[in-house]
Amino acid sequence: MNLAVFDIDGTLFRSSLLIELMKGLVENNIFPNKSQNEINTEYMAWANREGSYGEYLGKVIKVYEKYIAGCSEESVERTVEQVLRREEKKLYRYTRKLIKDLKKEKYFLFAISGSPGHILTSFAKDMGFDKYLGGYYEVVDGEFTGKQPFGNPSYDKKKTLTDFLEKSPEKFDLKNSIGVGDTESDISFLEMMGSPIAFNPNRKLAEHARKKDWRIVVERKDVIYQINDFSILKAH
Repeated sequence: MNLAVFDIDGTLFRSSLLIELMKGLVENNIFPNKSQNEINTEYMAWANREGSYGEYLGKVIKVYEKYIAGCSEESVERTVEQVLRREEKKLYRYTRKLIKDLKKEKYFLFAISGSPGHILTSFAKDMGFDKYLGGYYEVVDGEFTGKQPFGNPSYDKKKTLTDFLEKSPEKFDLKNSIGVGDTESDISFLEMMGSPIAFNPNRKLAEHARKKDWRIVVERKDVIYQINDFSILKAH
């Protein structure tokens, strides 16, 4: 069986499920307003192209884990439903179509994401993924503890994929399988796939993809480009 492995945030979803969930939790008064203020410096640095998206997202993760502790699972799940109803169509055209095409061709679709499992699960099911792994946050007596007892699958995506392959009853042909990612954190699993795709890659992934002669696809506004030969210019 052929396998297709996708990163989600920035690859299929045109934002971060975690960021959108955090906004919803603030709107519903589950997280305090000050939680948004705590990420504002990193957000503005990224928005002004003075800081990296990774630094911004890293701060969001820290703040999320700080404030999710003590929140009721029921209230968070209600917010998840609201956020997905509002954001479910915020998808890239290229990867949305690719998923539909791969489903028709009977590929097994596997999503690996650092976003919380309580929002990734609903999103991935709706998109037709067969398997999905996100950050599992512990719940005790109906409340989140803020802990991730099993770590986060996005920290080592090669290990996450390898563990899945070892435990899966299905036998997958990796040479004829596809991987799609957008940052250097995806390189480890993309290297395992016969057809890796760097989609809207950041600098580190773009440079690696160019060296490896991987397919590079960029979606900008309503145009999708496949880039075969290019120079990466340094920003000043």
